[in-house]
Amino acid sequence: MVLVWKISGVLLGLGRLAWLAAWLVVTWPSAAAADGEKTAPIDWEKARKWWAYQAPQKNELPSVSNSAWPSQRIDHFILARLDSEELTPSPETTKRILARRLYLDLTGLPPTPAEMAAFLSDETGDAYERLVEDLMQRRAFGERLASMWLNNVRYAEDQAHQVGANTAFFYPNAYRYREWVIDAFNNDIPYDDFIRKQLAADLIKDTPDGDLPALGYIGLGHKYYNRGRLDVKAEEWAEQVDTLTRSLLGLTVACAQCHDHKYDAFTQKDYYALAGIFASTDLVDRMADGSEIKKGTEAAKKRIDTIHMVHDKKPQNLHVFLRGNPETKGDVVPRRFLRVLSEGEPKPFTQGTGRLELAESIVSPDNPLTARVVVNRVWSMFFGRGLVTTPSNFGLLGAKPSHPALLDDLAVRFMENGWSMKRLIREMVLSSTYRQCSDESEANRAIDPGNTHLWRMNRRRLSIEQWRDSILAAGDNLERTGGKSLELTDKKNVRRTVYARVSRKKLNDMLMQFDYPDPNVHAAKRSATTTALQKLFVMNSRFMVEQAKRLAKRVTGDNPDASAEQVQSIYDILYNRKPSAAELNLALGFLQLPAESRLTRWEQYSHALLAANEMSFID
Repeated sequence: MVLVWKISGVLLGLGRLAWLAAWLVVTWPSAAAADGEKTAPIDWEKARKWWAYQAPQKNELPSVSNSAWPSQRIDHFILARLDSEELTPSPETTKRILARRLYLDLTGLPPTPAEMAAFLSDETGDAYERLVEDLMQRRAFGERLASMWLNNVRYAEDQAHQVGANTAFFYPNAYRYREWVIDAFNNDIPYDDFIRKQLAADLIKDTPDGDLPALGYIGLGHKYYNRGRLDVKAEEWAEQVDTLTRSLLGLTVACAQCHDHKYDAFTQKDYYALAGIFASTDLVDRMADGSEIKKGTEAAKKRIDTIHMVHDKKPQNLHVFLRGNPETKGDVVPRRFLRVLSEGEPKPFTQGTGRLELAESIVSPDNPLTARVVVNRVWSMFFGRGLVTTPSNFGLLGAKPSHPALLDDLAVRFMENGWSMKRLIREMVLSSTYRQCSDESEANRAIDPGNTHLWRMNRRRLSIEQWRDSILAAGDNLERTGGKSLELTDKKNVRRTVYARVSRKKLNDMLMQFDYPDPNVHAAKRSATTTALQKLFVMNSRFMVEQAKRLAKRVTGDNPDASAEQVQSIYDILYNRKPSAAELNLALGFLQLPAESRLTRWEQYSHALLAANEMSFID
């Protein structure tokens, strides 16, 4: 008989046990040994000299080689860097490409042929500026920004685990948080208030009931089975600390759960100081006005018209769990903010659980990170990459900013301008940097092949939300209503993708195939993969075939005969441009052939154009 052991799911034979025993001795010292270890004390003065912990400074405009090129303050910093690297900015792109870029960036939707024609025919000097203002006033603007924010806070409507049919820990009304986020962006709620309300709306005096769904930031988090056990609760607190610090501060504080951070100036006490706030808070369902649900009512049984939020319990300070073990306790740590972001020893939070004090610490103008982090996230939305390419890690293992003076200047002015997201975005899209063409220059590419210094606009692939919504819009089949989430597999679901149900247990296949992030964890940014499954979906899915049929019907109406006007029309709808002579001739030649499948030639042609790469990219 061969004796085997199973450790962490791996079967080990006797021949490997000696190796395993030696490995355990070397790499897994006992708790007693760990208690005896002395960690080198952190030099806090030195730690605070890291660039991200220094207060951002508003900088003087640098001198540039061409004073006529900058149209916004941003451009002076970009051009100065280009000058220093002996790079030249690219020419401004065409009005057509610029309009398409702007529509997709600000609303997530392409312009209609009529909208494009109106913009191209407007010869007034401020046509572009007026278009920016128009798009930022549409509801679609908030929907577009919400797509970024919801990934940032791991938005989902259920749990990754489920026993049988038990949905007690699911969130049937999670959409109320999503609606609040969309409205907040559209109403340009100052970003500091945006954070305050998500952390402590119930604790802010005179907060209207309509702001209570904001507490879904915490209230839609993970709930595990056996929540009465300390080790299970500790896992929930760790997830909450991780989401908070990475999404709002760009810091990986949860790495200090079991030991002082190996690289950054976060101690275990820092971690448990924050975890204590969440240990004093519970995730609950409440009525729309924040009141408790009466037992036995329909609201209690079916969770109708309820909101998922938080409720303060009796405040408690946590012990440090040595090596993360809840059974091995160290010092008690008062609830407080991070030491590296405080002057000297941070003061304990004394107002209840400390949620509101935590929010105020995060949005304080003295906090060097909050404005920088969100400015960087917004920048990446419009330029394809952040000034800091590790948007959720501004620590020692993260990337340093490519344009530190620009990042600081934007962060300071963002705060000075009332934390206005619309004002920040307006400056970005009005800039000469944003309006560059995406064509490559051989001379520039030889110096800066990755376009780190932004000598051209980055060509970007559409997100799954932008892509699917554009396809629905092409068939004149996009429904603009919100409300409760629908499954993307629902044949009747033709609403914007942001309103799709997001599951931690089983993420929808379409979302997963096209790089929607895992909603179990905070997502720093979207991946961009190219897989065979994506193309197979585009070629064969029922969704694509149905939209191709609708597009063909929209273009041909009751006249299936192929004409140049019809081909020009479909190009206007899909790509906002006219077909080239070669494209026109190819289309007419194909459309005049007899049908060879269940789809008509127009339906096949529509399907091919929907599947083309041009539908998937912003130029």
